[in-house]
Amino acid sequence: MHHRPAVEIRSLLYSYPDGTLALRGIDLVIEEGESVGIVGPNGAGKSTLLLHLNGILMGKGDVRVFGLPVEKKNLQEIRRRVGLVFQDPDDQLFCPTVFEDVAFGPMNMGLSKKEVSLAVSRALRDVGVAGKERRSAHHLSYGQKKRVSIATVLSMRPDLLVLDEPSSNLDPKSRRELSELLQNMPITKILVTHDLPFVFENCDRVVVLSAGRIAADGAAFDILSDEELLAEYGLELPYGFYPVQRQRSKNHDREM
Repeated sequence: MHHRPAVEIRSLLYSYPDGTLALRGIDLVIEEGESVGIVGPNGAGKSTLLLHLNGILMGKGDVRVFGLPVEKKNLQEIRRRVGLVFQDPDDQLFCPTVFEDVAFGPMNMGLSKKEVSLAVSRALRDVGVAGKERRSAHHLSYGQKKRVSIATVLSMRPDLLVLDEPSSNLDPKSRRELSELLQNMPITKILVTHDLPFVFENCDRVVVLSAGRIAADGAAFDILSDEELLAEYGLELPYGFYPVQRQRSKNHDREM
């Protein structure tokens, strides 16, 4: 049986209200189960592209998620299946308690009280902040807030997780924990980020966006080890970071 891709984008054009063209004909197909990093300089259109995946923005062209066209009549179903995690957790967390934040989606889906409770505790356990239900998100550390913001979309059991700058403002320990958390999630993931090592740790495939167009698309190792390509699009690996072929590093970990 041929399954539908998680995301199909054809000839997507989007202009801001002032007429600036932000996306200039994007064609992109992401298969179910892929982990894709979208990278590129500021103003490349990365966040604009993300907001088309659950219909916050709608441009000209065709955007489908799991075969469903992103249009008004499908938005409720699409927003359940596509978990969008914003860069700043404070944009996602607005209820008095962590429980209410994480319960917000499942309640809107019309689940029973018992099902909502189960969904909340499962999502918080999955992100490693079980037991914080009664706390206010504002009293948590930034890293914990980031986890709770991921739990707010996991509680709806999405099929696609979309994260905007997931590692920004995290200290090294929280960043490593988030990376491990994402690697253990067996769903389709799209990460938009400037953090190239984070992309390398978490994504099999990298798409380079520049001036609203796809400039490159390939295996994470191939793109992140192509210094000329990275330099051309203003992308830099941190000093001393060299991507190594995936397979080798995994075996290496086992031997240690």
